Amino acid sequence: MPFSDKVALVTGAGSGIGKATALLLARGGARVAVLSRTDDEIEATRDEIIAAGGEAMAVAADIADPDGMRAAVDSIIARWGRLDIVVANAGINGVWAPIDELLPAEWDKTMTINLGGTYLTLHLTVPHLKKAGGAIIIVSSINGNRTFTSAGATAYSATKAAQVAMAQQLALELGPHQIRVNAVCPGAIDTQIADNTDKRNTAAAEIEVAFPQGDIPLTGGEPGESRDVAETIAFLASDAARHITGVPIYVDGGQSLLR
Repeated sequence: MPFSDKVALVTGAGSGIGKATALLLARGGARVAVLSRTDDEIEATRDEIIAAGGEAMAVAADIADPDGMRAAVDSIIARWGRLDIVVANAGINGVWAPIDELLPAEWDKTMTINLGGTYLTLHLTVPHLKKAGGAIIIVSSINGNRTFTSAGATAYSATKAAQVAMAQQLALELGPHQIRVNAVCPGAIDTQIADNTDKRNTAAAEIEVAFPQGDIPLTGGEPGESRDVAETIAFLASDAARHITGVPIYVDGGQSLLR
């Protein structure tokens, strides 16, 4: 099993990409800490892993809360004594609105959770990864990297671009410690994150564009599945990707090539 004797932390593991990733790593033999703010969701993910014969712990924390995240990481180390894989997946879409209507508090919230939360996750876990090397995978997006057509998504796109920059910067910084850092950039994926997007007057920031029929070429316009991203993450976490670092991988069925 590719992840035997490995310990993994997956943030935002209660649903969608995070849950699919946690389940896949566990099936590969990893002991998985599933982290989210929502107790019910991560407990369900933990229970599903255990029911399948794996080992997992549920850790409730807000990725933007330094004290909560420090306690979460400490609890993982107290239980398993090591950390080998970190999947920084948790985040929000936030408010999408024209820049002159986007409020400072709305901008700050997206920055604090998406970018600040990624920073905190890595700030607190890297000291443990340095002990034996490992892999970090940051879940970014095609938005802010290849595509800029989500009207009003300035704050979100800025955080997603910054996450890729973090991955590339840290690939150099952490390479001597045998820590690989990569990013996955999903396109449209069948998750619930869109339900949590607060859109306000986005038409005012939109430019009309006519896309070819079926704007995700590989799937005839249908969104991908969480497992499509999870399997890419698992590859990047595995020894099969031992010479890959500082790379953004686009998991979008070719969607971003049209936009």
